[in-house]
Amino acid sequence: MDFKEHIVQKIIDITDLDREVVENAIETPPDEKMGDLAFPCFPLAKVMRKAPPLIAQELAEKLADDEIIDKAQATGGYLNFFLNREKVISSTINAVENSGSDWGKSDLGNGKTVLVEYSSPNIAKPFHIGHLFSTAVGNSLAKIYKHLGYNVQSLNHLGDWGTQFGKLICAYKKWGDREVIEKDPINELLKIYVKFHEEAEIHPELEDEARGYFKKLEDGDEETTALWTYFRDISLVEFKRVYDMLGVEFDSYNGEAFYSDKMDEVVDILKDKGLLTESDGAQVVDLSELNIPPCIILKSDGATIYATRDIAAALYRHRTYDFYKNIYVVGIPQSLHFKQIFSVMKKAGWDWAEGCEHVGFGLVKLPGKNMSTRHGDVVFLEDVLNESIEKTKEIIKNNGSNVDDIDDASKKIGIGAILYTFLKNSREKDIIFSWDTMLDFEGESAPYCQYGYARGRSILRKAEGIDFKNADFSKAVSDETYSLVKHLGAFGDAVKDAADKNEPFYINRYVTTLTKLFNKFYNTNPIMRDDVDEETRKARLAIVDAVTTVIKTALNLLGIDTVESM
Repeated sequence: MDFKEHIVQKIIDITDLDREVVENAIETPPDEKMGDLAFPCFPLAKVMRKAPPLIAQELAEKLADDEIIDKAQATGGYLNFFLNREKVISSTINAVENSGSDWGKSDLGNGKTVLVEYSSPNIAKPFHIGHLFSTAVGNSLAKIYKHLGYNVQSLNHLGDWGTQFGKLICAYKKWGDREVIEKDPINELLKIYVKFHEEAEIHPELEDEARGYFKKLEDGDEETTALWTYFRDISLVEFKRVYDMLGVEFDSYNGEAFYSDKMDEVVDILKDKGLLTESDGAQVVDLSELNIPPCIILKSDGATIYATRDIAAALYRHRTYDFYKNIYVVGIPQSLHFKQIFSVMKKAGWDWAEGCEHVGFGLVKLPGKNMSTRHGDVVFLEDVLNESIEKTKEIIKNNGSNVDDIDDASKKIGIGAILYTFLKNSREKDIIFSWDTMLDFEGESAPYCQYGYARGRSILRKAEGIDFKNADFSKAVSDETYSLVKHLGAFGDAVKDAADKNEPFYINRYVTTLTKLFNKFYNTNPIMRDDVDEETRKARLAIVDAVTTVIKTALNLLGIDTVESM
């Protein structure tokens, strides 16, 4: 049951206020002692020509007889509502039981398509720790939108085109060894790429040679195209191994190269609309009226740039998917680029461009590490994931935990710990990478939430054979139970907030708070102890079952797996 909606309707019935006014005014008091919900009566003062405290008192008297509202109390100009705790607990737990993993779902996105572009590593370059930010945020957003009923398409816009491939082809032809590369593709391709830059500092003519190879690639030269395809294919094999570790899947791997033959149409459209002007020999779209630098469409030599490709990609996606939202999970440093291309699309008269959104994120800071591919100083993501798994395994062994499959548990906990770290704060904040905080089983971390889930499942295993369906929840009413169950009921709002702001940390914050409330509940409300009567035990077991369901569902929206024992 939607208790807030019940109160909103009651207020509308006795005041004749517009629904929107009431819904916007209803709030949650800062302290539970002040009630579950509150309605400020100040908007009624002019209409009723009475002081808000007097209005609140009159409304409280009219709402006294209600089976859902235990008490309506006037406090100053506010009308505070105290709900019937037993009704809230029984209604919520039964609803979670019936919904299962669908708890918090809605049909909000029915018939609407959301595209989420994320991860997007560069072909033939390392999949480093910095790429995880985009991957973690994008994967979580895709899951969140799906939970709200949207048709979601996950897109991996690979960096598989550009002058760097001329350099790589040049490097391969001079120093590449296919047999060596086959054994360790990304590392070996990185080595020859770095060697190219080292040699080019001594022999600048290599840059011209590399440009020549890229021109051949653009012209469809058979040999260079075959090499490019080879680099792309072996890179994807490496990338997919990491994606499998993270449980990440994509619906499309169309990268920059896919749109290389679609840019001429964009240039023609902008030219026909009179939007292109010349600037130092380049063709640009003037955006000065928006206080934005001009967007270059064609360079002075007639070549297109990645802005042209991104516009071509957006146009293709509109035609292919007719999207409601086209989300780009790309670092904050690219904010100006997206402002420019979105503005160009709007100037072109494409109304659908309003659905394009840049979801920026901060930097990953690793003490003493500089992630520069050009110089080869890079932290491979796969290495970090494996290190986290090994560190987790050591912690489990040292704690003497009773884990059935230590390898499986270490993988889920170790990878979950990293994902949680990347999603625990607003995505625009930089991340300070620290093993101590990530793998903390007590503080705010994935292991903490996973342990709460595992403890709940352990309680349920001990209670195997006890039928707690149709439990009498009047036996379970307590302050700790009520706070916990109210938070269960707030999951749907957390999912909507996460989607509205494209911020997975709303889910992260929700599940962490849920775990804290759960810990408090089972520490103060014994379940399997001998002195607990049967009906009370059943009611509390039903609550444990509901909580573990929601913890698992929430963690899943973050891309984090649960473990049954820790």
